[in-house]
Amino acid sequence: MAGWRVHTGQAVALARANVDTDQLIPARFMSVPRVQGYGDYLLHDVRRTEAGDVRNDFSLNNAPNASVLIAGPNFGSGSSREAAVYALVDAGVRAVFAPSFGDIFASNAINNGLLPARIDLAIYETLVSQLAEGTCEAKVDLENKTATIGRETFAFALDETWRTKLMNGWDDIDLTQQHAGEIALFKKNYTQITPWAAPEDIVESTL
Repeated sequence: MAGWRVHTGQAVALARANVDTDQLIPARFMSVPRVQGYGDYLLHDVRRTEAGDVRNDFSLNNAPNASVLIAGPNFGSGSSREAAVYALVDAGVRAVFAPSFGDIFASNAINNGLLPARIDLAIYETLVSQLAEGTCEAKVDLENKTATIGRETFAFALDETWRTKLMNGWDDIDLTQQHAGEIALFKKNYTQITPWAAPEDIVESTL
């Protein structure tokens, strides 16, 4: 996974609260191999009529190149399906700004290079009003945790460990490896003060 620090693109609003993972990608599409891409399934049943026709009044249908999504509270709630993040990433989305997120969704997003940025409700409402049914230029700065969308420049909230992972393109294993020296020292000390726990050769072979 490639890391990133600044992203520029087009922003679009999805002014809906409680968009859950089943809406982001309906379960029936999850048997499709990931290599084929999940982008076409993003919000499939929301973006189309019951007859299967694309809805012209749905904002994302009129913004195929948008890479920054302004979403309502509790975005990504529901089940833990990581495919919901795949659908967003495969559709070209790099950042989602919302007042709140489903916890598991946010964690999955970070591990796939997608920014789940928390913003104040007042900022969300201002951005939705500004975007209406259109798009505007967006710039996201991970290093400073700020974004400029249209006329608005604002700060967003993001856990520092998550920010580090996004900027460096690290997953949990990569992050753990940054502490290899500390882990090795702990292992050495532990086998010395608790020799009854396991012989050192066994410890060495299992760590």
